[in-house]
Amino acid sequence: MEQITLSQRHHQDSLFSDCESTVSGSGMVPPEHSSFVRLPEAHVLHDLIKTRFIRGLGLLGPKTEVLSVHRNACSGVVSQARLHSFLLHARAVAELREGNANVRYAWYGTRGEDDVNDIVSHGFSHAHGPRLLLSPDDAPLQSVRECVVGKDGVRHALLCRVILGRLELVDDGTEQCYPSSEKYDSGVDSFSAPSKYMIWSNRMNTHVLPAYVVSFKGIEKSEEEFLRPTSPWMPFPTLISALSKVLAARDIALISKFYKDKREKKISRQELIQRVRQIAGDKLLFAVIKSFREKKKQRFLHKQGQRMA
Repeated sequence: MEQITLSQRHHQDSLFSDCESTVSGSGMVPPEHSSFVRLPEAHVLHDLIKTRFIRGLGLLGPKTEVLSVHRNACSGVVSQARLHSFLLHARAVAELREGNANVRYAWYGTRGEDDVNDIVSHGFSHAHGPRLLLSPDDAPLQSVRECVVGKDGVRHALLCRVILGRLELVDDGTEQCYPSSEKYDSGVDSFSAPSKYMIWSNRMNTHVLPAYVVSFKGIEKSEEEFLRPTSPWMPFPTLISALSKVLAARDIALISKFYKDKREKKISRQELIQRVRQIAGDKLLFAVIKSFREKKKQRFLHKQGQRMA
């Protein structure tokens, strides 16, 4: 598996064995759907998924509390049928794409427990228009923002197995609702720093298989401002200049290109931030922004001292 290792087995047929077995533990999310079985906190999969989820949230990770991780055991006739359909389509795509179905993990932000129930019972296409947007498994923030907070303050994110096949670059603002040609299977907003996978409507229920539910608290919208590496934190040109002292020239060129795309309104501001975060890393960005703010504060104090002198 390319994105996240949830098993010691690596050949394609065994990637889905997690859905065919049961896990000890009590409690289910949502409680009325028997397909989901709670993973004990000591379980290796619970630790891997929780760690990956928190790490992918960057600076908001420490502010997030993972309450539980549930696995889709694919119990029941309908769930087994969906599993086998997913396997068949993965093999079919692999035959078309030189043996590589490009099966990965990706996140989906749900609208609550009822949404999880509806997706497991009826699939994604009943309520998701021309395409389904998913986030790469190492960058869940985009999907997490879409999660609706329940009355108890809990949100639920689905970690899915998705058949991407051959990706094509698709503008996020496009009205496209199917592949541009038979050469492609799904869309992506960027090859170098993807933040969105796009699954077309006719493939939502065959190419996406809900595998885990992560229930969590935290990440209020006001806290997301903490991520912004721009005014009033730091202007982007200044940020790029500071990063050029520590990053490789090719990375700076890529960040500069994304900044140019943002100014030309080819990508959104949030997409620019997400891509810069993926290239530079949150630890470096935080250090650069903190240094900038401290210098700015010192200059302010110096000017105040001069005025009082």
